[in-house]
Amino acid sequence: MIVIINGSFGVGKTTVGKLLREALPGSVVYDPEWAGFILTRLPRWIRLKGAGTDDFQDIELWRKLTVAGIRLFSLRASGPVIVPMTFSRRAYLDEIIAGLRRRDTETRLFCLQASLPTVKKRLVGRGTKIEGAGSEWIARRINECAEAHRDPRFGEPVDTEDRSAREVAEDIYRRLQQSCAVTA
Repeated sequence: MIVIINGSFGVGKTTVGKLLREALPGSVVYDPEWAGFILTRLPRWIRLKGAGTDDFQDIELWRKLTVAGIRLFSLRASGPVIVPMTFSRRAYLDEIIAGLRRRDTETRLFCLQASLPTVKKRLVGRGTKIEGAGSEWIARRINECAEAHRDPRFGEPVDTEDRSAREVAEDIYRRLQQSCAVTA
């Protein structure tokens, strides 16, 4: 089983993913951002379709590597593969979900949500600059996410407002149990 945890930057995806890994026997966390970081640092003479923007998700190879990486981890894991990743472009999320489902992989998609002021507060709390020079990218992206994630197609909504990461992880765990996707 694949558990994708979508949500804005700063909403708590990675922390919740780690807590779920502790609660779900045999589970692993696969973070596709690492492949994106590598692809964006390749020499310019290596031409990648979609490269040249400020978002590695635009790189077609990243989307293919994400599907391949999740599949590889699911072959090696005895429990769910937990994927914390921010998606705000519907086409990219659809491409990855379709790639996973081509192999009949059971996939659950959750979208962690919080108000824009809460997301900003959390980002500042972890040392991320959200205003002024050099913060344009993150400011644009959190606003994109606030808008996009109102659409339930980005994942089953999970409210994180005024809740600890542990409470959010327990909520997702209960939802997985109720759908018989995991056993106690």
